Amino acid sequence: MGTGSTVTGSQPEHRGLQYWMERVLRELESVREAPEPDAVHDLRVAIRRCRSVAAVMEEVDPHSDWPDMRKLGKKLFRQLGELRDTQVLEDWTKKLGAETDPIRERLLTLYEAREKELQETALRAVEKFDQKSWKKLERRLQRRSRMVPPDGPAAECLALERLEAAKDLHVHALRAEKPEAWHALRIGVKRFRYTVESLLPGRYVEWGDDLKRLQDLLGEVHDLDVLLGTIAKMSTDLEEARVSWAERITRERHERIETYRHLAIGEGGVWQVWRRALPEGSRLRAASEARLRVTARALEMNPKRATLVCRIAVKLFEALVRVHAAPMLLNGELRKIMRAAARLHAIGEGLDAESPQKAARKYMRAMPLPPGWTETEWEILANTVRYQRGGMPQQKSKGFARFTPEEQKIICTLAGVLRMARVLRRCGVASAVGLRIEKSVDALILRVPGLEESEQNAARLAAGKFLLETSLERPVIVKAAPLVLRIVPLPRKEEGPQATAAASD
Repeated sequence: MGTGSTVTGSQPEHRGLQYWMERVLRELESVREAPEPDAVHDLRVAIRRCRSVAAVMEEVDPHSDWPDMRKLGKKLFRQLGELRDTQVLEDWTKKLGAETDPIRERLLTLYEAREKELQETALRAVEKFDQKSWKKLERRLQRRSRMVPPDGPAAECLALERLEAAKDLHVHALRAEKPEAWHALRIGVKRFRYTVESLLPGRYVEWGDDLKRLQDLLGEVHDLDVLLGTIAKMSTDLEEARVSWAERITRERHERIETYRHLAIGEGGVWQVWRRALPEGSRLRAASEARLRVTARALEMNPKRATLVCRIAVKLFEALVRVHAAPMLLNGELRKIMRAAARLHAIGEGLDAESPQKAARKYMRAMPLPPGWTETEWEILANTVRYQRGGMPQQKSKGFARFTPEEQKIICTLAGVLRMARVLRRCGVASAVGLRIEKSVDALILRVPGLEESEQNAARLAAGKFLLETSLERPVIVKAAPLVLRIVPLPRKEEGPQATAAASD
């Protein structure tokens, strides 16, 4: 088992954000009492896990509490890191050098002096750490972290993003063979490990050992690279000793990289095992949608209104596809973009009340590309959200002009659907149930149950349907239709109360 998860019966103990934020406060006391290597390491581990979870959550929830938490722990984390690095290098020096070795003696003298100074600096940082603010952040972030349920599809999507990023670093490290590349891979593996530990506790039971082993191997490679760099800067009067140390360090480093290769490369390698267990195909689409729903929930100022507009927009789009309103709608990928745009259409209000649509596009462009999306699809999505309200798309806009004519038409159509959905809600439509479209020779007839016919609504509809009519190149005639009532059958009397209870379950 890895250190981040234990098993009680058949269920893993979930060590999520709350656990680690509380752990930071406990480890602070341990370091105050005695800044020993293990205490320093445990405190850094706790802070690092908190900051890693915050970095993941920021990708789906841009609330200021996440960067505030990372910032609060950053200075202490770095100062403890310098102390921890010195302690680790001291251990390596004792392990690799004989007691009479001149380089060993010089390094230990250097490390002992530096360790004493760094201990004092670290203790001052510990005393200055704002525990009161940390506790407040813990309470607030505990609620926000629940937006991504452990082992759920959104959690799988975020873990997959970390896996793909780390896998790219893995490929680069194998090709480059440079210390910087292996150090970057080490950081990528850490991020993936802590994401799995916090968000996929069920998977961490299976993967924890291998994740920890890879992280330890890459950590030792980094330690040896730092030690080699330190020795290379030492006085030239120790040239023979330096060559001997370089050979020993290189040998130790090579052994660890070969062990890493054995674990990681090939069909049976851990990267392949982990990737096969994470979403693909329809599961990947569902996971990506769940990830976007988290962002929508985090930023929507009026969730009830946003949900209604989303449902009307999706229903309207499906109706347009059903009657073949335009050839472009036959593209199956547009359904994915439309559903995402409907889900995200209201996020701008939580970003910038004065210019929500531009803020939404800017935020989406800064987001990591979710798995299963191409750059072009994501840009179309961002601009659909941008133009679902406010000014119409225009060729003089550089952002819009760079799309191909076909892509521009897609953006206008999807944005037009959203504009239509928003105006239908404003006209009093309270449900998407029963909404349908009929196609005549020269027009589309939209029948909307619950639509109130009035001069004010007629003006709203004229403005709201303009972009959709323009992109589809045909008029859209909106007509009221009778409300569709949902009839829920009651259980038959002879079935009795037990059958009624079973039906309700």
